[in-house]
Amino acid sequence: MSLILSRRDLDFLLYEWLDVETLTRIPRYADHSRETFDAALDTCEKIATDLFAPHNKKNDQQEPHFDGETVTIIPEVRTALKAFCDAGLMAAGQDYELGGMQLPVVVEKAGFAYFKGANVGTSSYPFLTIGNANLLLTHGTPAQVDTFVKPELEGRFFGTMCLSEPQAGSSLSDITTRADYEGESPLGAQYRLRGNKMWISAGEHELSDNIVHLVLAKIPGPDGKLIPGVKGISLFIVPKFLVNADGSLGERNDVVLAGLNHKMGYRGTTNCLLNFGEGTRYRPGGKAGAIGYLVGQPHQGLACMFHMMNEARIGVGLGAVMLGYTGYLHALDYARNRPQGRPVGPGGKDPSSPQVKLVEHADVRRMLLAQKSYVEGGLALNLYCARLVDEERAAATAGDAAEHQRLALLLDILTPIAKSWPSQWCLEANSLAIQVHGGYGYTREYNVEQFYRDNRLNPIHEGTHGIQGLDLLGRKVVMKDGAAFKALGQVVQATIERAMASGDEALGTHARALAARVARLADVTAQLWAAGDPAVTLANASVYLEAFGHVVVAWIWLEQAMLAHRALAALPSAHADADFYRGKLAAADYFFRWELPKVGPQLDLLASLDRTTLDMQDAWF
Repeated sequence: MSLILSRRDLDFLLYEWLDVETLTRIPRYADHSRETFDAALDTCEKIATDLFAPHNKKNDQQEPHFDGETVTIIPEVRTALKAFCDAGLMAAGQDYELGGMQLPVVVEKAGFAYFKGANVGTSSYPFLTIGNANLLLTHGTPAQVDTFVKPELEGRFFGTMCLSEPQAGSSLSDITTRADYEGESPLGAQYRLRGNKMWISAGEHELSDNIVHLVLAKIPGPDGKLIPGVKGISLFIVPKFLVNADGSLGERNDVVLAGLNHKMGYRGTTNCLLNFGEGTRYRPGGKAGAIGYLVGQPHQGLACMFHMMNEARIGVGLGAVMLGYTGYLHALDYARNRPQGRPVGPGGKDPSSPQVKLVEHADVRRMLLAQKSYVEGGLALNLYCARLVDEERAAATAGDAAEHQRLALLLDILTPIAKSWPSQWCLEANSLAIQVHGGYGYTREYNVEQFYRDNRLNPIHEGTHGIQGLDLLGRKVVMKDGAAFKALGQVVQATIERAMASGDEALGTHARALAARVARLADVTAQLWAAGDPAVTLANASVYLEAFGHVVVAWIWLEQAMLAHRALAALPSAHADADFYRGKLAAADYFFRWELPKVGPQLDLLASLDRTTLDMQDAWF
């Protein structure tokens, strides 16, 4: 059994639920079949298992270090990344013209799940690069694509995203990195950047020939001063090394590593404070200031960067899922093999009787079942979002504007859920995995303590939990007169109606429970926005996010339960797959009986327009 990801579960989600084989009807994917999809998944699983997973612990214990000149990273990282790039995975989802495989996004992300579960530190380098390349393919010029994207997709250049600054944190309106216009170049408008960027993952290393930084900076106004707020923010390509017209590397750009941040998790990924335009060590063209090339239009940088940020948010959610998933499989393996204690009940107190395996204890099964419901529900949610991207692209290509808009709205409203729900609950799965291991769980001899430390970063990465709550309640549910909320409600209602019509008592009970929570969520949402005071409405947005997320994942579990019920009914009781489907039904039962009821008190609290947190004063602490 793989301790990274259950292939049987992945096959269930891709082929039985999301029916990804039907995507081959779309012209872009017409060359594919289940055989090609499976081959891609097999390749990902093998490379992740053989080359990424073995150095995960070493990567954590021997984290990158900086001697003032060079960042040193264990050699296994380069070996693993070379295999990833040599297999063509950097361009797996790209067009043939770019050297890609034209894999559907949902299959690409399913394959990439193996790498996130095997070694989240090493996998950060290619996945940041892929997001960087996707942004430039959408917003960059042909010359920028030729110069920077193509080498990224070949694995010769790696990429980053540079948003935060030491004094600004998540408040991008407060960034002060400055970009002064210098003139036109073959790569577009050329600027000189000066400023500092903090928390930059993969910001400095020797793993690739070049590093392509995508940097948010402000172009000054006519008075030479930076424009307050987000309106002045623009986006720039700032390479570590300038690139000559023939593609060869030129001068070192004025981008300097000031130091590495040492985080509790993700230790294998360099995390950097970068100085742009320091002007003491490198002066490209003989002048101080980092050379950057404008991406898109001036003052539209945040809109461009959200292309990468939204992709990264769903990527963070998938990473959180996979850290929870591999933790669950490690805990399950431990519980099945560790003898400890005796059963509760008659004969259980006889010290001469043999010990039983941990999995025989009901409380251990409770913890394992909770983990299963979180990680399998979270994986399903993230793959559903990936499938939406495929369908959205197909609708755009077909010129179906109405369907394209509907799918875009669904993706918009689910993005904060796909990012934050796994970051909260798959972290809880890691906590339970430690608990299953008992005293061994928090020792470094076992892997689960690292999974927890790695996953604890995800509620902060790419927009904190609180920011996602504000985005969901403050923008997504009310945009376009609630169109996204209504679109999601229609999808969920269709599932409820199918479950009610199934004739199965358990499915019907679950469907009624979900219908009641959906109706209550809609009522509470309306009450919150009828308050007339945005501060009151948004004061408890994180609670709203959590309740909303549980409703969404309950819907995901109802979808899985219906499929499992139908499949189980068609199988002989002794069939090899029967236990798999029974496990799905048990996890769905757990989520509906133990997790969905938590939403009721949360919605009651929200409906009361409680001001406890809002009225609390600093001095009272």
